[in-house]
Amino acid sequence: MWAVAFACVVSFMGLGLVDPILTAIAKDLNATSGQVSLLFTSYLVVTAVAMLITGWVSSRIGVKWTLISGLAIIVVFSALGGLMNSVAGIIWARAFWGLGNALFIATSLATITSLAKGPLKKAILLYESALGIGIGLGPIVGGQLGEHIGWRGPFFGVAVLMAIGLVATLLFLPATPKPEHKVSVADPIKALKYPGLLVVAVAALLYNFGMFVLMAVGPYPLALGSTHFGAAQIGWVFFGWGMCLAVMSIWGATWLEDRVGTFAAIMVGLAGFTVCLVLMAVFSQGNTSEGVSGGQPWGVVVCLVATGLFLGIMNTTVTTLVMGAAPVPRPVASAGYSFVRFFGGAVGAYVAGKVAEHTFQGAFILGAGGTVVALIVLVLFRRFIGSAPVPAHGSVEEAEILEAADAD
Repeated sequence: MWAVAFACVVSFMGLGLVDPILTAIAKDLNATSGQVSLLFTSYLVVTAVAMLITGWVSSRIGVKWTLISGLAIIVVFSALGGLMNSVAGIIWARAFWGLGNALFIATSLATITSLAKGPLKKAILLYESALGIGIGLGPIVGGQLGEHIGWRGPFFGVAVLMAIGLVATLLFLPATPKPEHKVSVADPIKALKYPGLLVVAVAALLYNFGMFVLMAVGPYPLALGSTHFGAAQIGWVFFGWGMCLAVMSIWGATWLEDRVGTFAAIMVGLAGFTVCLVLMAVFSQGNTSEGVSGGQPWGVVVCLVATGLFLGIMNTTVTTLVMGAAPVPRPVASAGYSFVRFFGGAVGAYVAGKVAEHTFQGAFILGAGGTVVALIVLVLFRRFIGSAPVPAHGSVEEAEILEAADAD
């Protein structure tokens, strides 16, 4: 259990690992912000598509070997990313990294809860804590290694840490039987025919668009401004963002949901995130083509960290809607939902990177526009969304496991 939890931390670090070193990669490899943004896009596109096959794979080779396969792919391609001498090479390495991440993440929570002793919710809290720690540590590791070793350091660092997790999983994780029921690759796509699931997935795509506008463009006004934030300083800023996201995901969102309801909590999250993106546009000036940024960088810092609070609310409450969105097995609904939403991040990162070549303000306003449309979609099509009860701590995978436990 602890071996898999450790690997979870490292896996989630991959999400924010490249944020502090985006500007260093662009400078060293003579790349534009649009080209560098493809580090997110390739990772997320492959993760999205791979979500459709994770159930197919695990139902045929078993959970343990699905985990190990994912870990091995991450080790190999994170190391290869550090060896590349072109942005195109890193983009391809990140794409395969996304495949490994999808295989690992899709099965890691089920593994932890099946091995844990004591109350099931404590095991789930361990998983969500690993998620929060990983999201928070990713920028720190990326920033510190990027500052002292260079942009290649974070890639090699993740490869080493994930190799430790791989060996520990091989040694300590017991063999798991293959499931009796084999999942079809087409099942998650078919689930999207239900209006409720489709509405929630489209809304998630739109706010993920805004989230990855933030992640792809956020470092530039800081690194290129008058204060000249280095990789380590940008890492600390995104660490604050990750910690806010984790705290709200695990505790704050549940507290808010209990008091105002799931739908109202989502409206709060979307509205707050939109305001933060608009304020970041107000506080930032310049573009990546000229390599300069004006405005008020500390205003950008405060708003960037604050977005973590509202994204934490979204992380939990939108998942609540997924649980009652379609009359299909929850793993199938989860895969269909994840397939759609990750494309929002992939498109958002790339488009924002291209827009940032001309204007930072335009990129952040574009992200805010995505979240506003997400809010409108949910309000207009609210009648299609179910309201099935879900357990505390709200992740899709958690609900699947608790549902199985209740059946037992």
